[in-house]
Amino acid sequence: MNEYELHFGEDCIGKRIDQLITENVAADISRSRIQSLIKDGYVTDLDTEEVIKQASLKLKTPVSVLVTIPPAKSSEIEAEEIKLDIVYEDDDLLVINKKAGLVVHPGAGNWSGTLVNALLHHCAGSLSGIGGVERPGIVHRLDKETSGLMIVAKNDQAHQKLSAQLADRSLKRIYWAFVWGTPMPPKGTVDTLYGRDPHNRLKMAVLKRDGKEAVTHYKVIERYTDDLYSLVECSLQTGRTHQIRVHMAHLGHCLVGDPLYGEQPSKIASLIKNSGLDNMQGQKIQKLKRQALHAKEIHFIHPRTGKPMHFTCDLPSELQSLWA
Repeated sequence: MNEYELHFGEDCIGKRIDQLITENVAADISRSRIQSLIKDGYVTDLDTEEVIKQASLKLKTPVSVLVTIPPAKSSEIEAEEIKLDIVYEDDDLLVINKKAGLVVHPGAGNWSGTLVNALLHHCAGSLSGIGGVERPGIVHRLDKETSGLMIVAKNDQAHQKLSAQLADRSLKRIYWAFVWGTPMPPKGTVDTLYGRDPHNRLKMAVLKRDGKEAVTHYKVIERYTDDLYSLVECSLQTGRTHQIRVHMAHLGHCLVGDPLYGEQPSKIASLIKNSGLDNMQGQKIQKLKRQALHAKEIHFIHPRTGKPMHFTCDLPSELQSLWA
């Protein structure tokens, strides 16, 4: 538990108490966390010994306050020793190269063995709490069978600032996807309404009305075996669930290996047979157990230093064979 005894003088009159406290306590505590602490009675006026519970209170006179920061509550999620591919780490965040098959967050059917379970073990003692709970801050997610780069925040302030970058689209993510055929034109933008598939609640879909905006920019990088499949770079302007998978299918070019939005096995077998591809390579494609989607690059501003950060990661082995 940390305590801060703060004095706000004449120059602070007219300013909000939550703003003043945020500016004068540990840099990894966000304003929203301070607002919650005020509401829960952790700020006391030392002159009157009264608890301040109004975060929007504007100072009318100089005041001295005691701010108590309770230790972060232990997460109810169990920490597990699971190997992680960590690309970068500091006191505020991690950049992780997630392997395909790893679920990001515990949920129905996956209460253990997830990325969050692994992070709780790896970051033991270095998490200052997200919203008062000792847990990693997942800034954005990847589907279970999508590999590649993810950012994870270690503290409240980093989580708030990175999430704000995601919202204002200054946090940029670039994906590589292998799709059947070759999209035409070879460079363009898919801009649609988007939401839950009205015919299958397990799927997402392009909608004609009542959906959220979804925008994907794409360009073809390479074509293979007489356009049997191609490598496409996708840049997300919005981050909807399954967005790239659905948008590529909407163009008529499903992701290779996609079990939910992809082509039927019989059609894939026919495409490969008629392509002239050798049997070994054809079998590799048919046996692929994941969608061929990889989060290859990520760009963001470091939440503490303000320094531009840029990371890339290679394709995993099962997708390297498609690329080769």
